[in-house]
Amino acid sequence: MDEPADLKRAETASGDAGAGSGGRPTLKTIAFMTGLGVTTVSRALKDAPEIGEETRRRVQLVARQVGYRPNRAGVRLRTGKTNVISLVLNTEEQIGGFVSDMIYGISEHLAQTPYHLIVTPYSRTNDPLEPVRYVVETGSADGIIISRTEPDDKRVRYMLEHGFPFATHGRTEIAAPHAFFDFDNYAFARDAVRKLASLGRRRLALLAPPSVLSYHDHMRNGFLDTMAELGFAEVPFNGVNVDHSIEQIRARTLEIMQRPNRPDGIVSGAGGATFALVAGLEDAGLKVGSDVDIVSKQSARLLHLFRPQLHVVNEDVRHAGRELARSLIALIGGAPADTLQGLSQPGPVLAIGE
Repeated sequence: MDEPADLKRAETASGDAGAGSGGRPTLKTIAFMTGLGVTTVSRALKDAPEIGEETRRRVQLVARQVGYRPNRAGVRLRTGKTNVISLVLNTEEQIGGFVSDMIYGISEHLAQTPYHLIVTPYSRTNDPLEPVRYVVETGSADGIIISRTEPDDKRVRYMLEHGFPFATHGRTEIAAPHAFFDFDNYAFARDAVRKLASLGRRRLALLAPPSVLSYHDHMRNGFLDTMAELGFAEVPFNGVNVDHSIEQIRARTLEIMQRPNRPDGIVSGAGGATFALVAGLEDAGLKVGSDVDIVSKQSARLLHLFRPQLHVVNEDVRHAGRELARSLIALIGGAPADTLQGLSQPGPVLAIGE
């Protein structure tokens, strides 16, 4: 059977040494082992309906046994796609496993697809648009996932303008719909304030995310709305946010806790920051659970190793990663962006031992 020209070029691009050469398995390797043509093997691997079920199963079994993986250069030559998803990630993300959990969740979903994940890192000292622009301009991925969204996020505007598929961990206020998955930080702050109120706390403070990020507004609005509903007055916790270093948060906490009008309850927007909060209030001679209660969000379940008197709300970042990958693959496949938007509700506020 003659092979189509595009398959021949794809095999050449993969550096095919043929069956039995000791090189990486290719379509020709599987064709040799099954006695089928390369075209039939290629279609069977793609679950083409014109290939019989028994043939598809046999080809796919052999492919798994020999460790076959489609060559990206060949795939791109045939389809114009890279089968790559780029996660553009701030390498200084939260303490406590945010980065690894996000990568794990995305990879878990992509394992069921032809897609592979690459991580495109940047730091807070760099322009976050640069890695996005690089991926779009070079066509090095078929879609992008970003986090740390801002209300008017220039990365989102750029990808919308270029028609490039993407999904965001977090929401924006941009009118054009885009795929996202987010945690309901408004509901988290609301529930945290109500929990502290049930513990008899009245002078509450919020250690919030950076003010430039979308979830700062969500969390702060939930905090302030619930404080007003209960008739409480906020004790300002200014000068630091959850992105500051442990030592900076610790020092600022010590200052605040030495004031006569110190808070008796704190809502913490990140688990890593909570370690610093506890250190600072203990520097001031105070104890968690007796002098001050803390309700903290955490994306990795580490606080149970620290102080059992803490109260926590868990954010499942692995689940977010799976949902972002699912949405982006669907978007690449043509699904409308406004059908690919999800908001995860916080679970109950738990004492550490629960």
